[in-house]
Amino acid sequence: MQFTNFNSCIYMFQVNTTTATYKDNKMFHYEGGWPKDINMKDLEQTVRYRRKIEKDELYIHTMLQLLPSMEHCILQNNACNIYEEYFADVEVTPLIQRAFSRTVNVYRDPLTLKRQITHLSWSPDQGNRFAASYCNVDFKKTSSNNYTSYIWEVENPNNPYMALKPFCPILTLEYNPKDSNTLISGLMTGQVACWDIRRGSEAVDISLVEFSHRDPCDKTLWINSKTGTEFFSASKDGQIKWWDTRKMQVPTETLIIDLQKPENQNVDKATGISALQFEPSIGTRFMCGLENGIVISGNRKGKTPAEKIATRFKAQYGPVISLERNPTFVKNFLTVGDWTSRIWSEDCRESCIAWTPGHRDFLTGGAWSATRYSVYYLIKIDGTLDVWDFIIQQDSPVLSIKVCDESLTYLRPHEQGQLAAVANKKGSTYLLEFSEALTVNQKNDKLLLTALLDRETRREKVIEAKNREQRLKMKTLKMHGESDFTDVSSKPDEREDSKESSDGLMNALIMQCEQEYENIINAELTRQVEINTVELNNNVMQNNVIMN
Repeated sequence: MQFTNFNSCIYMFQVNTTTATYKDNKMFHYEGGWPKDINMKDLEQTVRYRRKIEKDELYIHTMLQLLPSMEHCILQNNACNIYEEYFADVEVTPLIQRAFSRTVNVYRDPLTLKRQITHLSWSPDQGNRFAASYCNVDFKKTSSNNYTSYIWEVENPNNPYMALKPFCPILTLEYNPKDSNTLISGLMTGQVACWDIRRGSEAVDISLVEFSHRDPCDKTLWINSKTGTEFFSASKDGQIKWWDTRKMQVPTETLIIDLQKPENQNVDKATGISALQFEPSIGTRFMCGLENGIVISGNRKGKTPAEKIATRFKAQYGPVISLERNPTFVKNFLTVGDWTSRIWSEDCRESCIAWTPGHRDFLTGGAWSATRYSVYYLIKIDGTLDVWDFIIQQDSPVLSIKVCDESLTYLRPHEQGQLAAVANKKGSTYLLEFSEALTVNQKNDKLLLTALLDRETRREKVIEAKNREQRLKMKTLKMHGESDFTDVSSKPDEREDSKESSDGLMNALIMQCEQEYENIINAELTRQVEINTVELNNNVMQNNVIMN
């Protein structure tokens, strides 16, 4: 086979292109362009030249060609730039965001026999984990001997991160705000226990039974101390006990809530504690809600028990289920009980400054939002979570969420505000995520809420002063009547006359009130008659006009 080699040749070509020549022409414009031989300031010459050009045959054709470009330029001048900030010096009003929420994860009890979740607590390391205490509080039902509670990771709803195995059910489980490895818990036996997850799933220290609560310990809270080892607990036995994890056997201090005779410290006459609250920024101050609906604002620095529980609020008609101070406005606190929730101010002791209307379903808990000042959450027995925004509206919630069909038992918002853990009676925990409208403060929210709380506080103070004056007046009248009636030294006729005079004064007050009420009714009836007469005359006039 023969191969042939071909030499390939490359040819180079040069191409010369036509050079574009540019020339600058200048024209002096004064009401248009004019030739050199026309004096633009001479009106007669310019008018004659315009007539000559307008009579030209190419004038109309030239104008038709120039009109599209001229129209395009005119439209561009009139166009609006939608991205331009025309009012740069005016503050931009943010758009109203829609309030909504969604369920992120569901954490279910691994045991077959479902137990109620009694408490939730977020870990202090940015809330990546939360602890849940599981306890069957219905003693009529038989429960298993498995009293395990769990620590869950937020990102893993399938399996618990760790199981805590006590010898009896745990009612409350609280993370140490300074150490994510340490927890405290209240047990069914009334004891308190300390846990260290680095040392295993069993409690590292437990208080002695004889120095613990008489009833199940269902309230524990850490105290903002220098060592980070102090906490206090409460129970239905009416005792508050302060503890130190370095010496757990015996409490460091005990306070008995005896409202009748605080100095006696009689446990048998103590009122049960149903809610406990501690604000780290206040220090030695604490609050507790009682089973009779009273809220006590206590001071640990008081020298006597009476001084420690001096401030009292008649908050609810039933047990105080939830009690929490506003994270920003610490003078104001939220109470939840029976079918209502109320917002209180420490400056007004006789009445609350705001309250929600009565709910059809029993309330089981509530908490403030950790980030937005005016938002708080309420959970109900029908499985619904209501979100209230005190600034937007006070008569109805801004958002109502049907979380599940079972009764909700506990609510704990995340410290960053966007998440909230909600537990139910069947051992499930729902992680809810809220929109920015419910978690982020607007620019003027703090000022608006401050003005609103101050206004409501002043209003309640005025009402309290009027009620106090009225009670004092009635008490004075009653005392005068009784003293005159029981004065033995006075004659019977004089006592009867004084009694008749006091009774006559009371009757005069009653008659005056009745007369004022009757005058208001008559004035309203007269106004209605006048309105009806005017409407009737208008109708008659309209009918006459139509007939004519």
